[in-house]
Amino acid sequence: MARDILISVVITAAIQSVFGVGVLLFGTPILLLLGYSFAKTLTVLLPISIAINLLQIVQHWAQIDWILFRKVLLYTIPFVVACLALVTDVEINVGFIIGPFLVLVALKDFSRRIGALVQSLMRYERIYLVTMGIIHGLTNLGGSLLTALVHAKKYGKDATRVTTAIGYCTFAVFQVATLAATAAHVRVDYRAHAIYVATGVAVFLLVDRLVYVRVDDAKYRRLFAAFLFASGALLTYRAFAR
Repeated sequence: MARDILISVVITAAIQSVFGVGVLLFGTPILLLLGYSFAKTLTVLLPISIAINLLQIVQHWAQIDWILFRKVLLYTIPFVVACLALVTDVEINVGFIIGPFLVLVALKDFSRRIGALVQSLMRYERIYLVTMGIIHGLTNLGGSLLTALVHAKKYGKDATRVTTAIGYCTFAVFQVATLAATAAHVRVDYRAHAIYVATGVAVFLLVDRLVYVRVDDAKYRRLFAAFLFASGALLTYRAFAR
C-alpha cells in the first residue's frame, strides 16, 4: 500500500462524495504527477469511483434522469471503450480546452451572455456526448464534461449528484472491462486496492452525513458552480504549466 495513493484517495473521495465526480477527475492527474502510469492509475482509481457512485445511486435512485442516462449509454460509452483501448499507456493533454469551458459553465448563472453561449453549445447534445466519450477514453477527464452538462440542466441537488454518479459509474465499469481485455500486463495488488476502496467508502459515509445532507438546493448549485470553476482553473493551469 502506497501512502501517497492513500492520501490522494482521501482527498478525491471527499470531493466525489459531494459532487458525484472527483476520484478520476482529480486523482488521475495527481497519480500521473506522482509517477504512476496511466494504466496503473486507472486500476487504482476505478474501483474506488465505482464503489462511491454505487452508494450514491442506491441513495437517490428515483431522482436519476433516465433519458440522459440512455443517451450516455448510446452516444458516449462506445467512444470511451474505443479510445481507452488505443491509449492505455499514453497521456494526452486536452486541459487547455476543457478548463476554459468549465469556467464558462460555472459563470453562466452570473452572465446572460455566457449563459446564452453555454446553452447554444448544449443544444448539440449528441455531438457533446460523443466528444465526452472520446475525451474520457483518452484522458479520464470526461467526468468534467458530464458535470457541466448536468449542471446546465438545473436539477435539484439529489438529482444532480445521482445523475452525475450513474453516468460516471457507467464510464468506470466499461473502463474496467476494457482494461481487463487490453492491459492484462498491469499488476494489481488486491490487498492494497481493497484498502483504497474501503478508505474511499469510509470517506463517503463520513462526508455524506456531515456535509452533503446539510446543504440545501440553492447552496448546492453555488457549490457546484464553484467546483466547476475550480476544476476548470486547475485543468487550464496544468495544461499550460507543462
